[in-house]
Amino acid sequence: MGFFPYVWLVYLCLPVTQLLLIEEGLKLYAGFAMIGCFLVTYRQLYFCENKPPFFYWLLMQMAIIFTLSMAYGTTYLFMGFFTANFIGWYSDNRKFRNAMILFAFVEIVPLLYHLGKVWNLDLLYTFPFLIIMMISPFGIRSMNRQHKLEEQLDQANEQIRNLIKGEERTRIARDLHDTLGHTLSLITLKSQLVEKLVLVNVKQAQEEAREIQNTSRAALRQVRELVSDMRTAKLTEELNEARMILESAGIELTSEGSPKVEGMPDTTHNILGLCLREAVTNVVKHSGASRCHITFGRTEAQWQLSVHDNGDGIVEPEKNGQLREKNGLKGMAERLDLVDGTLEVTDENGTLLRVRVPIVVKNRKGCETG
Repeated sequence: MGFFPYVWLVYLCLPVTQLLLIEEGLKLYAGFAMIGCFLVTYRQLYFCENKPPFFYWLLMQMAIIFTLSMAYGTTYLFMGFFTANFIGWYSDNRKFRNAMILFAFVEIVPLLYHLGKVWNLDLLYTFPFLIIMMISPFGIRSMNRQHKLEEQLDQANEQIRNLIKGEERTRIARDLHDTLGHTLSLITLKSQLVEKLVLVNVKQAQEEAREIQNTSRAALRQVRELVSDMRTAKLTEELNEARMILESAGIELTSEGSPKVEGMPDTTHNILGLCLREAVTNVVKHSGASRCHITFGRTEAQWQLSVHDNGDGIVEPEKNGQLREKNGLKGMAERLDLVDGTLEVTDENGTLLRVRVPIVVKNRKGCETG
């Protein structure tokens, strides 16, 4: 935890000052000895978290507070703020309840013992802080639970990423088998046929050789397509490619917002990039548009991407206002499902495609303790 635990030791100046101003002789030295032991317990509690000795060091710390408060005065009750922090580390309900009962005994009994001496304005300062001290372990325990939930969320996200990688490997293997397996088998068969025909019919053997060349070119094209689909799509790169594609098709492109977003996960970047690629392809192939406007945006809760063209629209009148089914919308929606994104397509003086992906914000406040 770095330097953080040492910061709070500054509050031990209060009991030390109290000893120096009021006590003397043997009682002074005994008080310093107990504060020294208190420092040892404070250190050990940080180093034996989640281990059996934790309870015994905590018990020793409470015993020191109890002794100082009974023998010296109620001022030493405020050292209980250190103990309250460690009690909040307990995740087990039974251990937390037992520690709280002991802590309440340590704090309340000395107060009652000295009640006659502090029944004045000092009690007005002591009592409110005592209430805060007794409540603070519940707050610390709640905060530690949140840390634990965040760690579990990180583990779950890591499992999801591994599942996505596994699914992607399966898809790549399937694509390789379906596309290249058949082509390579065909090349093998034709090469065996050429080997036989070259001695019998040279002309036909030449024709089969040309077929092998055409088939091998097709296989090379398939490999390039697979590699193109496998690479990560970045929004900046996709916007540049969209500009070239649209200009080649005679479509004017305007853009709003910056694709150089910060804090966006790679998975979301890739999915939005693929959605932008698919949307631009639809504009070129199906829209008949002369202008296209791409907008990048972000709110507190969402990443946003929209593609708006002035073409024919996405609705086919002959199908009673139904959306066209050949524009890759289903594939885009399936990709967005991986990141809980949404896809919306409407007719607004052309086709307006909106993509929204929620932003997941995680607060990292340190490691789980207790």
